[in-house]
Amino acid sequence: MKKRQTVHRSTIKVEKSNGELKWHSFEEVFKKSAKNAIFSKAYNEEQLRLRLASQIRATRTKKRLTQKAVAERSGMPQSVIARIENGENGLTIDTLGKVAHALGKTIQLA
Repeated sequence: MKKRQTVHRSTIKVEKSNGELKWHSFEEVFKKSAKNAIFSKAYNEEQLRLRLASQIRATRTKKRLTQKAVAERSGMPQSVIARIENGENGLTIDTLGKVAHALGKTIQLA
């Protein structure tokens, strides 16, 4: 009789080892990957980008502006604002400046 194995949602990676399947949790894979300097740098940059996207959306909603209003004020299509807020696109300083201006904010680089 074969042994039944339960797979949880957090199980993400399978490796073949000696003909057997070995399951790893997200935490195990992430912990191992985080030791890699290139991965760590990319992960941190992505976290910053997503945090910025969230701040843009929060500022817009706090000011009770629609994406369309911000787009018109910044001279961009509404779809670009949506992609920025969803974290789908990175931002150039120029684009960030336009969005910041449309939201009545300034950019301060450290």
